[in-house]
Amino acid sequence: MTVYQHTSAVPHRVAVVVLAAACASAAQAGQPESFPAGHEFVDLTHPLDDHTIFWPTEKGFRLERGPAGVTPQGYYYAANRFFMAEHGGTHIDAPIHFHQDRQTVDLIPLDRLVGPGVVIDVTRQCNEDRDYLVSVDDLLAWEKQQQSSLERTIVLLRTGFGKHWPDRQAYLGTRATGRAAIAQLRFPGLDPAAAVWLARRRSVRAVGIDTASIDYGQSTRFEAHVRLCEHNVPALENVAHLDRLPPRGFTVVALPIKIAGGTGGPCRIVAMVPRNALPEGGP
Repeated sequence: MTVYQHTSAVPHRVAVVVLAAACASAAQAGQPESFPAGHEFVDLTHPLDDHTIFWPTEKGFRLERGPAGVTPQGYYYAANRFFMAEHGGTHIDAPIHFHQDRQTVDLIPLDRLVGPGVVIDVTRQCNEDRDYLVSVDDLLAWEKQQQSSLERTIVLLRTGFGKHWPDRQAYLGTRATGRAAIAQLRFPGLDPAAAVWLARRRSVRAVGIDTASIDYGQSTRFEAHVRLCEHNVPALENVAHLDRLPPRGFTVVALPIKIAGGTGGPCRIVAMVPRNALPEGGP
């Protein structure tokens, strides 16, 4: 069975249709292959639970257990309620989050949420500097090394901080909560100049990072957010398991809860990676 990868020469909607057809063919043939054949799914999402990291001013995730058991009619039934802020755990920032009159989460085009993914690995730099800003030079160095353009990709920034989840001290730089804790945040982020470059020069679909914010922890003006949101580029934050992805050659699917008028929301992010491209150790 042939599965076609998305390229700039093939509209993404065509690639999705081809992949869907391949999946249907595999099912009809009784093949045990996952969709698409020859690929593995890598989950890039942290679970929502009592340990989920939120911004210090937010209360966090709360699950309220509801009924669970066999009903008088003889069938089993269970239902819970959950409560959380839009921005916590693995989530998306809609453009309106930091720019007036930009897209709310329900209006983000699907072709920004599904597309070819790349990983920019700056773990070495971030190990040396907790306040590191991913620069245009880092992005150009990736293009030169990979002999590939970041044009129309979903760019995932691997700082290495994902390994600290859910240790708030190691991940955020502080265990403190409340407004006073914001000044104590210490983690890497995206240089605002690089945000502008990605939006204007490469027309990227979205940008994700394995920290709590696309801006570094010590930011007070959140300029990377502002620059991306100005160009209707959504940001994915607290992305998990970027160490399980190759530098390129995979597809990202990042689907948030469709909250009408929402500024963001929890997002299930997965990558479809060719098996022969997986880093050593597998998904």
